[in-house]
Amino acid sequence: MRIITLNANGIRSAARKGFFGWLEAQDADVACVQETKAQRDQLTDPVFCPAGYHCYYHDAAKKGYSGVAVYSRVKPDNVVIGYGSREFDAEGRYSEAQFKNLSVVSTYLPSGSSSDDRQLAKFRFLGEFMPYLRSLKRRRRDYIVCGDWNIAHKPIDLRNWRANQKNSGFLPEERAWLDELFGDVKYVDAFREVVADPDHYTWWSNRGQAWVKNVGWRIDYQVLSPRLRGSVLGAEIYKQQRFSDHAPLTVTYDL
Repeated sequence: MRIITLNANGIRSAARKGFFGWLEAQDADVACVQETKAQRDQLTDPVFCPAGYHCYYHDAAKKGYSGVAVYSRVKPDNVVIGYGSREFDAEGRYSEAQFKNLSVVSTYLPSGSSSDDRQLAKFRFLGEFMPYLRSLKRRRRDYIVCGDWNIAHKPIDLRNWRANQKNSGFLPEERAWLDELFGDVKYVDAFREVVADPDHYTWWSNRGQAWVKNVGWRIDYQVLSPRLRGSVLGAEIYKQQRFSDHAPLTVTYDL
């Protein structure tokens, strides 16, 4: 099974930059997209439901903001929109496609970089989402939770880690949250199952030639529920073309 995740930073912008042409050649079973920044009625062009895929969009109530999508070659048995949050489901942050006993999720965690208020919102999200992820383990399903988690886990996951320890995305509280997820809760960072070396990033600032100099952050993940540990065959971050300020992460599984 081959799964792609990408924060598109605007699905219409990514389309103009060639994302859907690239996707067509990838032979992916599922593609998860975040930050679509569009309402479904703005995506009437057939390009936004690529041939051979069943397409599911979860828009934010606020126009031009957030939003996630799932494209799947096999029609899901069910699609779950939202994770039951009174505050965050309206922001279009969670869409789950269910296939027999496997779920593939496209999720977009809040960024706290724009203001103190948004950082507090991010902490509220994390406070809700951890109990939810814990609850998924009690179900008779396996989960692949794809998306922009907006947190770099360890110093290996961003270039300038020393200078960013007080910045959103690498705060001690955020990193401790991932420590808990990948430690006590036993979820799995799929990329790190097969790639141990540094200098692999999925997001670059638009300032200071960060892309050219590879001054990036690895904040896009495919996160596996515990029973899927050991199922990763390979993982790749694609950088030959640029569709967004993020790069697509592709993971191949033996499922």
